[in-house]
Amino acid sequence: MYDHEKSDPAIVAVKPTNKAGQPAAELVEPRAGAEGNVRQQSTGRAQYRGTVSQALARIRQAARQRKKEKFTALFHHVSIDHLAEAFSELKENAAAGVDGLTCRDYEQHLERNLEDLHARVHRGAYRALPSRRVYIPKPDGRQRPIAVAALEDKIVQRATAAVLSAIYEEDFLGFSYGFRPGRSTHDAMDALMVGITSTKVNWILDADIRSFFDTVSQEWLIKFVEHRVGDRRIIRLIQKWLKAGVLEDGIVTVSDKGTGQGSVISPLLANLYLHYAFDLWAERWRRREAAGNMIIVRYADDLIVGFEHETDARRFLDEMRKRLQEFALSLHSEKTRLIEFGRFAVENRRRRGLGKPETFTFLGFTFICSKTRRGKFQIKRKSRRDRMQAKLQAIKQELRRSMHLPIPQQGRWLQQVVTGYFNYHAVPTNSSTLTAFLFHVTNLWRRTLRQRSQKDWTTWERIKRLADDWLPKPRILHPWPASRFAVRHPRWEPYARIGPVRICAGGAR
Repeated sequence: MYDHEKSDPAIVAVKPTNKAGQPAAELVEPRAGAEGNVRQQSTGRAQYRGTVSQALARIRQAARQRKKEKFTALFHHVSIDHLAEAFSELKENAAAGVDGLTCRDYEQHLERNLEDLHARVHRGAYRALPSRRVYIPKPDGRQRPIAVAALEDKIVQRATAAVLSAIYEEDFLGFSYGFRPGRSTHDAMDALMVGITSTKVNWILDADIRSFFDTVSQEWLIKFVEHRVGDRRIIRLIQKWLKAGVLEDGIVTVSDKGTGQGSVISPLLANLYLHYAFDLWAERWRRREAAGNMIIVRYADDLIVGFEHETDARRFLDEMRKRLQEFALSLHSEKTRLIEFGRFAVENRRRRGLGKPETFTFLGFTFICSKTRRGKFQIKRKSRRDRMQAKLQAIKQELRRSMHLPIPQQGRWLQQVVTGYFNYHAVPTNSSTLTAFLFHVTNLWRRTLRQRSQKDWTTWERIKRLADDWLPKPRILHPWPASRFAVRHPRWEPYARIGPVRICAGGAR
């Protein structure tokens, strides 16, 4: 496998890195489920999934076996098969880029278009177009900038990201959860809950990296990619996307910072950047510097680190600031907090004459020190109040726009919205929030119906019947974190820090 084998184009060539004597990256936690794409659409647009899956499996195997070597022959994997697979994964109603080209337009002559795109990519004639800048509202009232890439850029980025993911999924650490296949926000929260309840965690560092996607150093990013990728054609593709710029108000802006939040390749590049800038350093700090127990959970640029000792927490925070500064990153001063949190926090604060332990937020939930009915320590999760209010405000605005639609049509739409909200937020200890959300949605529906006419006097009895007919009942849909975590990781692991099952927070190493 050190030389490119022409008889099998799926075999990748690898060579040792310049620093092959240094320790390799840690093993990544095996994911539940089958290998390959688990979100494939049944549209019939992809005809080569078997070939694509086999090629990616061989890349993963090579990456797993040779952790100190570079891949020097990857470009041939950006094939027509991979491009067709990437197109099949795009949403049919995905927003168009600066060229205005949609999936439906492209699909009319799909085979010819993909062949032409493949030819341009491989002879160097492919040019990345600037991304279209759009803004989406954030719960705090601010606007989040999103970069919408052109359709062909999305296709090539997704095909390239699939190849790179096959390599880096073998390198990424277990406590990294954001934008990774087979991992979800609930997996991250399960790991965090198990880590806090099963180890001696008394302090929580809730860290947020300031404007991460806009401040990433592209120079450092390319250096990080080159740790494992020696194929210059792949490097040039990534540089094309980084240098394509953003179109806003008719002006194209090009910067040497940022990864274009919202683009297909951006999540993978962000994880890759933080893998080298933070993850490897943090795991090494945990093993070599921490005097007590320590857990780490990262979801994209949101970081939660738990400590047994306050001195460890403060030392880690100071050194973390210095570490991030080396790679052009900084912590958000207002969103980064060190708080006392854990099974002994209530008693320790009462002894010092302080109030209840502070809470922290993570992935849409507020985490609270609480107790069970039997008096045992329990972490209570509640949906963030500001997020729920923002969601209710959006529902209110949409109901106003659809005020005069038939009630069954309104009911079907509200059913989808409430079901989606419950699917995410229906976790143990959050039942009161689910009930409150359903009540507010029902009340908004009643007020909307009453505004349709001065003669409409929709009563609570009638709206309750409508809600019973159309809206789902609030019930807990997710298991307790410890139960699901034990099912997903039923094994012993080295460097473990959690209880008898010997699994560190964030899964395996």
